Amino acid sequence: MIIQVMIRDDCTPKMKARNGKYKNSLAGAGRALRRAALVARKTARIHGTPIYVWRGGKVVAEKP
Repeated sequence: MIIQVMIRDDCTPKMKARNGKYKNSLAGAGRALRRAALVARKTARIHGTPIYVWRGGKVVAEKP
């Protein structure tokens, strides 16, 4: 399964923090994507399935 994510700065939704101030909802997006990638690799390793990544302009299957 291939999931492409596009992040645009001009349409960032605002979230209200606990202190009442607004914060950018994309602030932790990089960390969340890295965490999701680790979980996907772990799941693929458990089930023996390949991970599909974008390398050199092509989609390549890799063993985790």
